[in-house]
Order: sequence, then C-alpha cells, then structure tokens
Amino acid sequence: MEPPTDLSSADLALTGADGAPLRLRDLPRPLVLYFYPKDDTPGCTREAQDFSALADRFAAAGVAVLGVSRDTVAKHAKFTAKHALAVPLASDADGSVTEAFGVWGEKQLYGRTYMGVERATFLFDADGQLAQAWRKVKVPGHAEAVLAAAETLRDT
Repeated sequence: MEPPTDLSSADLALTGADGAPLRLRDLPRPLVLYFYPKDDTPGCTREAQDFSALADRFAAAGVAVLGVSRDTVAKHAKFTAKHALAVPLASDADGSVTEAFGVWGEKQLYGRTYMGVERATFLFDADGQLAQAWRKVKVPGHAEAVLAAAETLRDT
C-alpha cells in the first residue's frame, strides 16, 4: 500500500500525548512522520534519541517531527520521560494510520513470522505533499539523512 501523498486530504487521526485526537490534515507542515515498531526497544529507543538530538535543527528548519507507533499514550509517556525525548510521539492504537501508510505487515525475526510495524519515515512539504519516503529504515544515520532532506525543502 502506498502512503497518502497529500496530508490535506488525509482524514486520519492519531492520539496525541494529551489523549486528544491529532488529525493528520491539521498537523504542522513541513512534517516528518516516522513510524517505529515499539517503545523502549533498542532500535526504537536509538531512533527516538537520534531525532530528539536533532530536534533543535529540525525546528530551525521549520520542520515538525512526530513519532508514531501502536503503543498506548501511557506507554509513550513513560518512554518519553525515561529517555528525555524532545520529539512528540503519537499513538495509533487502532492501527488505521499504520495501515493507511502501508507500514503494518508481516515481519520475521529469528524464524518467527508475526505482524508488526515497519520502520519507515515520510517527509511532507509545506503544502502537505509527500516529498520523500524512507522504507525499511536502518537506524544509524537515518535521522541525519532525514534532516538533510528536510533542510532542502526551504531551498525549493
């Protein structure tokens, strides 16, 4: 499944840290929307810390960053506090957004097959148009690559 290419027409909602709905079409733009499998696992922690370390630079570029997983708002709150994360996280507990973005699917680990969230990142420009997508993300260096792409948005 292909992700929505225009946030303006994306009638999808996540749950924000305060428990209130976050409609994708109402989120600030430009926007980095990164999907990750699970709070407080090694790769997901590293990714959230990497985006948090660059939060000031994303802000200076005028780009919002939002992390999304199927974990609950309460679990996100513990994860954020434990690791002093500087990027907001949103919950997709019902899976509607992860499915709409095509990041929910079959995965394999140690010979076991299961359903889960694919690590993926989507960059939307100031008009809400999909500017770039990264699928099957490897964490080392990823946040820096996304920042570099985000910084080019202001040059276009």
